[in-house]
Amino acid sequence: MRRHLVVRGFVQGVGFRWTAAHEAQRLGVAGWVRNRADGSVEAVVEGDEPAVDAFVGWARHGPRGASVSSLDVTAQEPEHLASFDVEP
Repeated sequence: MRRHLVVRGFVQGVGFRWTAAHEAQRLGVAGWVRNRADGSVEAVVEGDEPAVDAFVGWARHGPRGASVSSLDVTAQEPEHLASFDVEP
């Protein structure tokens, strides 16, 4: 399964992308994460349903120091990505 996430709140400058990559590796999911110009963080995650659901659950609070005010989650068709990348 594949989910597209947009995380809003105090989520930039707190290590969100790097912690997301660590969490993705721990869960065995693929995808990417990047900062957006509006101050939010955007991510795509693919994998088995329990692992993707766990990543989405983690994104609801993010790393220590983050303050997530909202999380938009959209289902997408999987693209069968092979890795998880941190984009600028």
